[in-house]
Amino acid sequence: MTDNLCALLINTHATSRQQLLNVLLNGSSYEPRFPPDYEYNNATKVTIQIYILSIDSLNEASMDFSVDIFLRQQWVDPRLQFHNKSTIPWLELDQKLIDKVWIPDTYFSNEKKATFHQVTVPNRLLHLYKNGTVFYSIRISMTLSCYMKLEKYPLDSQECPLILESYGYTEENVKFEWHPRKAVDVPELGLPQFTITKPPSSSKCDPGTFACLQSNIHLQRNKGYYVVQIFIPSILIVSLSWVSFWLDIDAVPARISLGVLTVLTMTTQSSGARNSLPRVSYIKAIDVWMATCLLFVFGSLLEFAYINVLTRRKRPLKNMQTEQIVLNEGNETVPGNTPVVQIKTFRERARRVDKLSRIIFPSAFIIFNLGFWIYYLAIHPD
Repeated sequence: MTDNLCALLINTHATSRQQLLNVLLNGSSYEPRFPPDYEYNNATKVTIQIYILSIDSLNEASMDFSVDIFLRQQWVDPRLQFHNKSTIPWLELDQKLIDKVWIPDTYFSNEKKATFHQVTVPNRLLHLYKNGTVFYSIRISMTLSCYMKLEKYPLDSQECPLILESYGYTEENVKFEWHPRKAVDVPELGLPQFTITKPPSSSKCDPGTFACLQSNIHLQRNKGYYVVQIFIPSILIVSLSWVSFWLDIDAVPARISLGVLTVLTMTTQSSGARNSLPRVSYIKAIDVWMATCLLFVFGSLLEFAYINVLTRRKRPLKNMQTEQIVLNEGNETVPGNTPVVQIKTFRERARRVDKLSRIIFPSAFIIFNLGFWIYYLAIHPD
């Protein structure tokens, strides 16, 4: 007897939910094609929250980034109130019933491509509360455009926006507002090249015809990869070019090979470091670094060319002093036999140039390093 009574209560409860949904969604008073207050000339306030699941990549060449999010929207639809019809606090709608409810026409204006998740069912949900509040959530993977300022690359930080707008309804019918507590929620994400330095900002877009919200994600580029892959190897290549100053001036093949090798290596590394960057018109930090390193190794090669020319010149500089000896017989004079000859060869000058280069080149490179890192990290930090 008790089992039969429980079964009857369960069936009655299930029937009441089905009947309630039929009354709300299939009744003649509800029309999902129009906003809740469309007939009253009142704007429907839609509260939006974004939960970021992951930030997959940030591409400097195409200036975009990929993100996986939960887009959560909440609004009040008086037509769906059921506090006088049932004691059920809220209802969960099936995927087929969601299309029978009015949903804001929200879209991301800086979206390049996007996909909805369909495995194993469409990843979206909708809850109805007895006071008419509607909660709608959907999972989206998107690639969004992000205009990047690369003047300080790879010592830069970027702000990538999420811009939401209403596609068809003006602010007379639909208004957007951020969730008051966590408008954009970002968990601790382990990004390979970036670190989220502070919580995303949230604001309204400039006043316009359509509802619009914007959030900026602050990303600081991790410098460790570039120090290991770019800065340290280029420092070693520049230092290698200075070995030429310690080689003998007659070691022509060795000094030529070393100079040409460092120049070609520096050129190859410079091209590789800029392959993933767009062709912008301004000068980036990586351009300053690579151009200066190339200038140093090329200067070492030119230094050898200069001293090689000096060593091939054979004309000596002579300073002859002669004494005149007056003979006793008459006024005839003849040159004396104690000349003072000082010969300063060009080979000695070449060796002096090498010795000066051993000091000038490293000192100049150290000064450049101090100026470079102080300027980009201390004077103009992000």
